This record gives sequence, structure tokens and C-alpha cells, in this order.
Amino acid sequence: MNMNEFAHTTVLLEETVAGCLTNPAGVYVDGTFGRGGHSRLLLSRLAPEGRLIGFDKDPLAIQSGKELAAEDGRFQIVQSSFADMKAELSALGIDKVDGILLDLGVSSPQLDDAERGFSFMKDGPLDMRMNPDEGISASEWCMTTPEAEIARVLKEYGEERFSKRMARAIVRVRAEEEITRTRQLAELIKEANPAWEKHKHPATRAFQAIRIAVNNELGDLENVLADSVDLLLPGGHLAVISFHSLEDRMVKRFIRAQEKGRDLPPGVPVTDDMLGRTMKKIGKAIMPGDEEVRRNARARSAVLRIAERLA
Repeated sequence: MNMNEFAHTTVLLEETVAGCLTNPAGVYVDGTFGRGGHSRLLLSRLAPEGRLIGFDKDPLAIQSGKELAAEDGRFQIVQSSFADMKAELSALGIDKVDGILLDLGVSSPQLDDAERGFSFMKDGPLDMRMNPDEGISASEWCMTTPEAEIARVLKEYGEERFSKRMARAIVRVRAEEEITRTRQLAELIKEANPAWEKHKHPATRAFQAIRIAVNNELGDLENVLADSVDLLLPGGHLAVISFHSLEDRMVKRFIRAQEKGRDLPPGVPVTDDMLGRTMKKIGKAIMPGDEEVRRNARARSAVLRIAERLA
């Protein structure tokens, strides 16, 4: 496949790299390499002794990463979920890093390639896996998941009001035929949705929810956030871009919990170091400006949060 066939515009490029970079001679991790937009800019700002490790599940992203590694010896790519970052870095002899960058969610090339099954805009096989060689596809998920669990996923991950109606529709249709195509799923959800949101396809939230479930996106995020505390050197930065309110809430609550430290009974005399604070937030949440949203509509829901590892 032509690597340039599906273009990708990196969101909050300058802000994220600037927020992540602290020591130009340090070691950094791009946990969501994609097509390398953040990685390339970060490499351009690293010293000759700096190092950058990229992670991605997607085989096409790995192909792109190998090309970058051939161009720049300071970079290497690992095909793995960022949830396994700690173990994978340990295997490379790395136990501490100066910065971790995460650009969550699905990339434009994945959305635009109908064969990947992430989008209902074009018909394609109902897959949705970041790595098509691992786990179960969205089709298998729809065919085998109990109705109550489908409803829970649509409600919790998609914040879908009509989750029970949609789950019933999926179960009813799958009793008669295999659910294997994106348009097929989109149409049955559309029919089960009694109140469409203006300017939004009635299947948008459901597709998002199923994708999150199939790829264990929230579980992976929880793992990498927890591991970032151990991985980051004092003064190191964590920079996370979220596109979904659930992800952003997780990141915000994580940083707030690390800032607060241990929950101790009120009135107990404690010194500051006894609280076990591990991070502090850097500035306020950053959103794309009007110009970036005009150039790239997919940037409109992006939120960047940055935190610093305390000593």
C-alpha cells in the first residue's frame, strides 16, 4: 500500500513537542507514533546524543517508523501497545526517560482507509483493530458480545443515550445474518436511533464506543499513565492529547491525583514529602486555535495536558 495514500495532519504539533521536551540530550518516548509527525519534530530538536523510541500497534505505522529509523539513528520503533511501554523499554535497557508523548485515539490514515473498518463514511470490512493481526474484530465483537455488555459499552464509551435500543437491534440482526460491514452496522444503528444530533451521523457515538472496546483503549491508557510515574525522571514531562471526553477526564483526574498525593486523615500532622506527590500540572489545558481547526476539522475536539514529574 502507498504510505502517502492516506494523509495525516498532526494535531497540536508544536505545542505537544514543546510541552514534552525538557532535555535535548535526553531519552523520549512517542507512545503513538502514527505517521511520525510529533516524532520528526522532536528529533529535529534533540541533540546528537538524544534518543527517541516510538510505539504503535498499526503495521503501516511500523513501516513508516522503520523508514524514519533508517534515516535517523537516534530513533527506533517498537510494535506494541503503549500499555506495555515499561516492559518494552526495559527490554531495550531503558528504565527512565525524560519525556512521554501520547496522541490518543484513531489516526486520519486509519479513518480514511475503508479496509480498516473504523469509519462508516465508506463501506468496508467491520474490523476497527489498531493491529489487524491481534484480538477480535469489531464484527466478531458485535456477533458474540452479550446484549447487556453491548449496551454498557455504547453508554459508557460512546455516551450514547439510546444504547439499549441499539444493543437490542444488533442482537436482533445478528440472529438473522452476519454483521460484517461498516455500512451494515451504521444502517442498523441509524434505524435504532430515534433522535439524531444535528450535524452528526447517528452511528458516530456507537462506532467510537465499539472501537474503544475492541482496542481496550481506556484500559491501555490507565496502564500507561500509571507507568509514567515510574518511567519519568524528575523534571521529565508527560504530554497527552485526548480527543474524547472520557480519555481527557482520565488524564485530568490522573494528574490531579498525582498532584494531591496520598489520602491522609484530616488533622494528621505531615510534612510535604510524606504526601507522596509525584507530579504537577504544567499550565492549563491547551486546545487548537481557530486557524488549526479551520485547516484540520479533526483537531476541533483535541485537548492537550502536560504534567511534570516531581523529584
